[in-house]
Amino acid sequence: MGFDWKIGIALLTSFAAREVFVGTMATLYSVDDSEDNTQTLRQKMQSDINPRTNKPTYTPAVGFALLVFYAFAMQCMSTLAITKRETGSWKWVFLMLGYMTILAYVAAWLVYVAMR
Repeated sequence: MGFDWKIGIALLTSFAAREVFVGTMATLYSVDDSEDNTQTLRQKMQSDINPRTNKPTYTPAVGFALLVFYAFAMQCMSTLAITKRETGSWKWVFLMLGYMTILAYVAAWLVYVAMR
């Protein structure tokens, strides 16, 4: 899907809340508000080069694949906790997490392959 290790880490941390993705990427790219740090997260991501291909890491295909992944993925710990409480069973929690993750991965991969 074109995701590098940085996106993988950000996807894992965003399980708590999707908003955490941006904070994780800012941490990984060492973005802060100090005077001597003149590049923004956006600029750093735009200039990031994939060492294996020597091409930009973040392309429109990667961006759209990430959007599609988040549209389908069950990336919310609190929703899973409420599901467990309401159903009284871990079966529904793991079923939701499993099928929505697989659906998200397949849909994102299809978008990535179609746009490459």
